[in-house]
Amino acid sequence: MGTRRRWPIWPGEGGRRRVRAVLVGTVALALTLAGCGLKSGSPLVDDVVPGSVGRGLPLKGASLTVTSKNFSENIVLGQMIGLVFKAAGAEVLDRTNLPGSISAREAIVKGDADAMYEYTGTGWITYLGHAKPIADPLEQWEAVRAADRKNGVTWLPQSTLDNTYALAISRKKNAQYHLRTLSDVAALAKRNPSAVTICVENEFASRDDGLPGMQKAYGMSLPAGNIKKMDAGIIYTQVSKSDSCLLGEVFTTDGRIKAMDLEVLVDDKHFFPNYNAAPVIHTRTFEKYPQIAELLDPVSRKLTTEVAQELNAKVDVDGQDPHEVAKDWLLREGFIKKR
Repeated sequence: MGTRRRWPIWPGEGGRRRVRAVLVGTVALALTLAGCGLKSGSPLVDDVVPGSVGRGLPLKGASLTVTSKNFSENIVLGQMIGLVFKAAGAEVLDRTNLPGSISAREAIVKGDADAMYEYTGTGWITYLGHAKPIADPLEQWEAVRAADRKNGVTWLPQSTLDNTYALAISRKKNAQYHLRTLSDVAALAKRNPSAVTICVENEFASRDDGLPGMQKAYGMSLPAGNIKKMDAGIIYTQVSKSDSCLLGEVFTTDGRIKAMDLEVLVDDKHFFPNYNAAPVIHTRTFEKYPQIAELLDPVSRKLTTEVAQELNAKVDVDGQDPHEVAKDWLLREGFIKKR
């Protein structure tokens, strides 16, 4: 698998870009994958044994398939599930790094894959078709869990890892402005409109659930000349190392936030949706192996936005293999051990 990050097409996991164009292709691909039963994949061959989870080999004799979308964070999370299953005694087929969200989703729904990490905002908005997110993270997860049961998908408890939109500023520049929240940005925009320049992607600049909606929610009205549109990968560098923009659109779990010494501003009005990562299991698989919850719940409790930033940086900044990043973290936390 590649080690360079390719953000997904769905909101909160990296941006809502190219949705319409890619949707057609991913739906077609999902149907193709479903038709062939996801037979291809690589067996996990790691010689790992239980640590704090998997004692007694509760999955001995099980044959399980794990999947993920094709961006670094989700691949790492998918590898974590596979390694925990392997340590608990299962034979595991690795089908991570599927293109887009739809193909991985369909694999779980149809039972061609058994488990992956999904995002609550994606489940609620993209898969279940709701236009308005739920502000409280727990209520959002509960609503997704209840609504997705009819699709044969079981949501296990979520992590606090929240891969959503945010605005960030370089720590060096913020020594002058002392911005902490988006309300602080709105106050600065009123006090000194020329000071607030923002680098964003084209998609974020035009969507009601992006910059226009955020400005409305916070009572901002930035001049068009203060909004600079560019590719997502450039934004981080521009905010960190140039005077092109004071603020930039970022994603809260991106490893470049720490690597480039950026400060994420608090969305104090809770405008952006919650995208908390949670394990999703094909329901028939979960009914057969309910012990999966005991294996994955402790892992999810340890996954925070800060942990995701650290692990994503190892892949996207340092160029490490997502599988090894997942394995090293599980070993470090004591969830699994080497034989």
